[in-house]
Amino acid sequence: MATITADLSDGFQVEVNNGRHTWRADEPLSLGGTDTGPNPYELMLGGLAACTAITLSMYAARKGINLTSISAQFSYDKVHVDDCGFCEEDAEGFVDTVSSQIFIEGDFTDEERARLEQVAQRCPVHKTLERGITFSEQIFVG
Repeated sequence: MATITADLSDGFQVEVNNGRHTWRADEPLSLGGTDTGPNPYELMLGGLAACTAITLSMYAARKGINLTSISAQFSYDKVHVDDCGFCEEDAEGFVDTVSSQIFIEGDFTDEERARLEQVAQRCPVHKTLERGITFSEQIFVG
């Protein structure tokens, strides 16, 4: 289980801690923040990109595949349903979309190449986001 603590410090700056590491989130100047860290969506994309690279690296190591580099770029956007070519017919309004470009370098067989393409979409964070999340929340207002 992962546990994160986030404490608002100054303006929109948030100190985030997992018990071993501390980092910061913030909003850009254009939204009233001080831009001292990535915004929450950027943190989410960073987790997804890191998970993808780690999953590919672990798989390659386990299978003896010689990777020379992995680079993952993820983008988030809200797309109006009318402009969305892959949205369901009954969708309304805007749809959250994540786009990725994943670059995997090495000397691969065709079979390894095909398998790496499959593995790139199977990191645990990707699967969690794709399936959706159930929230169990307790909110205390003092």
